[in-house]
Amino acid sequence: MTVEGPSIDSTRPSIARVYDYLLGGKDNYAVDREVGDVFLRDLPGSVAIAFANRAALTRAIQQIVTTTAIRQFIDLGSGLPTADNVHQVAQRHAPESRIVYVDNDPQVLVHGCALLEQNDRTRVVRADVRDPEEVRAHPATRELIDFDRPVAVVLSAILHHVNDEEDPAGIVRYWRDHVPSGSHFFVSHFRSGDNPETAEAERVLQRTFGRGRWRTDEEIASLLDGLEILDPGIVPAPLWRPDTTANRWSADGGQPELSVWQHLIVAGLARKA
Repeated sequence: MTVEGPSIDSTRPSIARVYDYLLGGKDNYAVDREVGDVFLRDLPGSVAIAFANRAALTRAIQQIVTTTAIRQFIDLGSGLPTADNVHQVAQRHAPESRIVYVDNDPQVLVHGCALLEQNDRTRVVRADVRDPEEVRAHPATRELIDFDRPVAVVLSAILHHVNDEEDPAGIVRYWRDHVPSGSHFFVSHFRSGDNPETAEAERVLQRTFGRGRWRTDEEIASLLDGLEILDPGIVPAPLWRPDTTANRWSADGGQPELSVWQHLIVAGLARKA
């Protein structure tokens, strides 16, 4: 099965492919690796950030599917497939789970074909997350998602690529208003941190992709207005319901010791009452 869309431009860096490179993937080009190497050289914690975000997403999906009746997920700005994609985590615990991936990156769409061929409860939608009505009205979304039942909306490391004038809060608000009570929202986001590392990370992203906005914890929480933010709140991704067997814990048995880099990305889960 093919997905129609713009051809892949291997001469311009892609957010999805740079992220893939940082995670150790192979679906990237020299131009992406060049950008990734800037992050690795100037921001040596970039890999830790990428893995911390991915691990928090995995824990959140597992949490949702094992503690609620939600069996349908919309992953906005899903990026390139890696290990433990949303459908893999959800279906590991509940095989009947249905997942719609949304992205506008041509290479993501190409890889989505493989997901479509391998899994009849997975769809890939070519759309821009800044146009949520297009996503919701898409035939593939309508085919798989029942909007009369609770949905998990996944916004993993995507809203910090949406500038203020593009109304990231409005994106979340749209989905909040169009899913029923009991729906959950997972958000991870780069945070402002009044330190050189934060300023440099934001500068590199804006210089490379021409967009990007780090936000404070308060600004990130405000994106979830009208939703109940669940414990432990908006916290650094490694501290969001950590798997104690997979983290480095302090000698006194307290919270894991985080580097300044691991503090640069936060995660949170919210529920629509």
